[in-house]
Amino acid sequence: MVSLLSIIKLFVSPQINISVDSQRGDRMSDVLVLNADAQPVSYLPLSAIQWKEAITYMCLDKVTVLDWYDDWVVRSAHWETRVPAVIMLKEMMRRRRRPRFSKTNLYIRDLYTCQYCNTSHIRKDLTLDHVKPICLGGRTEWTNIVAACGPCNVRKGNKTHMKPIRVPHEPDYYELVNKRKQLDFAIKHPAWNQYL
Repeated sequence: MVSLLSIIKLFVSPQINISVDSQRGDRMSDVLVLNADAQPVSYLPLSAIQWKEAITYMCLDKVTVLDWYDDWVVRSAHWETRVPAVIMLKEMMRRRRRPRFSKTNLYIRDLYTCQYCNTSHIRKDLTLDHVKPICLGGRTEWTNIVAACGPCNVRKGNKTHMKPIRVPHEPDYYELVNKRKQLDFAIKHPAWNQYL
């Protein structure tokens, strides 16, 4: 007996011929995943999955397709479908109430802005700074870490003479989502705009 999973693997195997508008190329790799309430499952990071995974969810009847890539079709010998751009889960997935402590989430909390000189930076120019240095008993946690540019972090060193502009705090999920919405998203399909 052939399992459904093996059929799906056949459909989404690397041998599938893909019709792609050459001008869109690499932009057509992700599918936005919405929760049953039509909001992204996650903004932290944005809930986008690879097209093969999205087709698997379609075959398992776990999602409803809300929008498609018009010029992208995947085919096997006996089956073809357009690739979805936006899918919505049929069952609600619970969200975390407390965001995970991570470098990315901390940069979002601080809006990619150095908390000493109040200058915006790109990710590669930022570092994490312990307000109370580790050598003085400071811990690596939301309430003791801020985003800092390299020069400010070097100037501060392992001392406490420089104070951040904003007191570091642990954000809740909704605060981080609101701040994430103020930053740019990598939009892979125009339909994503109405859900972000």
